[in-house]
Amino acid sequence: MAVKSKANPMQTRNGRARLGPLNIAQLTKILENSSTRKKTKAKIQNRIRALKSRPGYVEPVVAEESVA
Repeated sequence: MAVKSKANPMQTRNGRARLGPLNIAQLTKILENSSTRKKTKAKIQNRIRALKSRPGYVEPVVAEESVA
């Protein structure tokens, strides 16, 4: 009897990453490491733009150290 492998829920049938459940930090990391395909980069950038436009989104604040 053959053992059927379970599909990865974070990938499509073609092996591409699903963008829906990812947050902005994860999408940015994928964008930096992604291939040079314009279509792929455009999809990720559109998803980031959509997440940032949602109500309740707050930009993370980077704490800077002050020198006294």
